[in-house]
Amino acid sequence: MLYEEKKHDGTLPIVGVNTFVNPAPPEHHQPMELARATEEEKEGQLRRLADFHARHAAECPGALDELRRVCLEGGNVFEALMSTVRHASLGQITQTLFEVGGSYRRNV
Repeated sequence: MLYEEKKHDGTLPIVGVNTFVNPAPPEHHQPMELARATEEEKEGQLRRLADFHARHAAECPGALDELRRVCLEGGNVFEALMSTVRHASLGQITQTLFEVGGSYRRNV
């Protein structure tokens, strides 16, 4: 009940639930231009990722297993992450963390 009350009166701001973008922004507000990657930049990033995966193919499974173990045992996850990022990509790390802890789904 306390959570719902704070949400309702705005003392607990939740973007998209009780906090929104101002429909009449100030006049000095400048529209923001989005920067988009070129096809060449995208392909370059994918090549670098594939190269990273290839260079760390031997160490990656062990690093991810160690991260998984630390998470399950309640150890220092930050320390394990700092070691794991040397051998695994963000996607690989994220997938491992989802396997261990699941993904957050807010009840509405």
